Amino acid sequence: MTVAANASQPIPTAAESDPQVLGWMQGFPPPEDRTITFQNGSFRNFPELRWAWSNVRQLVPTVNVWRGEGPASVLPREERDIGAIKSVTIDGRPMTFAGMLEETYADGIAVLHRGKLIYERYFGALKPHKPHIGMSVTKSFTGTLAGILVAEGKIDPQAMVTDYVPELKDSAFGDARVSEVMDMTTGLEYTEVYADKNSQVWGLRRANGMAPIEPGFEGPTDIFSFLCSQKKQGEHGRVFAYKTVNTDVLAWICRRVSGMTLSDLLSDRIWAPMGAEQDAYYHVDRIGMESGGGGLCTTLRDLARFAETMRNHGRFNGRQIVPASVVEDIERGGDPEKFKPAGYATLPGGSYRNQWWMTHNAHGAYMARGTYGQGIYIDPKAEMVIVRYASHPVAANAPIDLATLPAYMALAKELMAGG
Repeated sequence: MTVAANASQPIPTAAESDPQVLGWMQGFPPPEDRTITFQNGSFRNFPELRWAWSNVRQLVPTVNVWRGEGPASVLPREERDIGAIKSVTIDGRPMTFAGMLEETYADGIAVLHRGKLIYERYFGALKPHKPHIGMSVTKSFTGTLAGILVAEGKIDPQAMVTDYVPELKDSAFGDARVSEVMDMTTGLEYTEVYADKNSQVWGLRRANGMAPIEPGFEGPTDIFSFLCSQKKQGEHGRVFAYKTVNTDVLAWICRRVSGMTLSDLLSDRIWAPMGAEQDAYYHVDRIGMESGGGGLCTTLRDLARFAETMRNHGRFNGRQIVPASVVEDIERGGDPEKFKPAGYATLPGGSYRNQWWMTHNAHGAYMARGTYGQGIYIDPKAEMVIVRYASHPVAANAPIDLATLPAYMALAKELMAGG
């Protein structure tokens, strides 16, 4: 049963909804009332999703992101017990770092300070070697790959989308510039309301392979067809509006100009050069195309390696992986005035730039964010990165931000003080 269907009942805590305790998918075969499948949609229900987000490969088709032939890069360890560090939530409640993890249904968290792994914890179904879905954290990988291709001269941000993908000429993107797609300032009819089954995000989920096709359905059943069907509403370039179809268009451009699949491009430009510990993987649509807006699954440590690469302005594992200019452009952020009408109460003064979220706080922190609590948090001033995977009952990030963002700032200040 879904959370919405049980709104009058208390939602089980992280401990009560632990998939190991509840016995999801255990046994050969698992009992019928403990079986999670794609086709009946149970994998999206809570608490079933607490197992599903750590086991996407058992539910839908996927494609590997090869880690390459080299050794895994070293993540030096300097263990610290930071669980007792105190903060105050945005809504005024005292909270410890460990309490924040429990309240926000964390599946795993890793903290690096000055490149050293100081804290790593796993909960629920997640293990160090297991990939977990990043949801929209994937977008920041797509944006970074696009930035690399811009630096290589393969993409011109001021060019029209149709210069690269003429198939989109009759869609909402027919008169959009690449930069407007990168920063999500396109004017689209498409809506992204996760709790509304009539929202067009569910059409995207059917198209990208993360929702079943109902009998009699006649709409698009692959990503490319869905993008070509998008309609315009309003003007491009005026305001920020968070809509995943932008990222999937950007991923299409990346494929087109590089001549590579998204998975091979990520392997070639980032995953292998940074010395990933494990292969990553994307879930794919019905013609084998990766979901560039939400389909990447990685281990927590490899997510930390990527975050540390960004914190170091693209340098990691003894080499420059992402051009420094790409990271510097992201760190400058987007236009807060274009961001403001979107109404993100937990991100006052924020902006959005090339598929990354800018806080514009005192530390210049920026983030990759995904539904159900996935995230990368990079604090340049504190020389700190935090990566986390989670399986929160609610898709939207606002209730998660209440506890996580103050906890991250409190930790940053503690590390800067040498405490």
